[in-house]
Amino acid sequence: MSELRIPMIGDKAPEFEAQTTKGPVKFPKDYEGKWVIFFSHPADFTPVCTTEFVSFAKNYERFKELGAELLGLSIDQVFSHMKWTEWIKDKLGVEIPFPIVADNTGKVGRLYGMLQPEASESQTIRAVFVVDPKGVIRAILYYPLNVGRNVEEILRLLKALQTSDAEGVALPANWPNNEIIGDEAIVPPPTSEAEAKERLEKYECFDWWFCHRKL
Repeated sequence: MSELRIPMIGDKAPEFEAQTTKGPVKFPKDYEGKWVIFFSHPADFTPVCTTEFVSFAKNYERFKELGAELLGLSIDQVFSHMKWTEWIKDKLGVEIPFPIVADNTGKVGRLYGMLQPEASESQTIRAVFVVDPKGVIRAILYYPLNVGRNVEEILRLLKALQTSDAEGVALPANWPNNEIIGDEAIVPPPTSEAEAKERLEKYECFDWWFCHRKL
C-alpha cells in the first residue's frame, strides 16, 4: 500500500469529516470564505498543549478580526477534548471558544502528515496549516513535541499573507519590524531590463533587484 502524500504549500486542503467539541465539521467546506488556522497538538491533558490552547483562546478575537477561524486536533476522543477544555475553564479560567477535532483513529492526522513516526507513533506533532478562503494551503509550520508554538508569530504570518495578497508585494524578515526597511514592503522582482530601470525611478531601491515601498 502506497504512503499518503503529505500536503504541501499551494495544495488544496485535503477534505475530511469529523466530530469536534462544537459538533460535526466538514473541512474545508464549512470554512469557505474564511482563513483557517488548523493545528494539531500531541495530546489532551499535557502541560505544553495546555499552555498553547490558553494562548490561542486568549488571542481568538484577534484571529477573528483578521477573518480567520481556529481549528484544533489531536488523536483523542471528543469526550477527552470536552473534559480537558472543562478543566482549562475550571482551573485556569479560560474558555476554549473554537472546535477541537476528535481524531482517535489518526485518519486526519495521517492525511495531513501530522503523524510523523520518527517523532511519535501515537501522537501528532505540533503542525500548523494556514488555509486561505479558497481552501488552499498557504503556509505550514512544524514544531516538535517538547516546544510550544508562538501564537504571535502565527498572527504575524497570517497578517503578512493577507497583506501580500492585497498589495501584490513580498514582506521582509520580522515584518513589520524589519531591521533594514522597517514596516515597508518589498517590490516583486523585475521581469525585464526596462522594468528594472523603471523601478529605480519609481521606488526606493538599494539596487534594481531590491526595491521597497510604503504600504
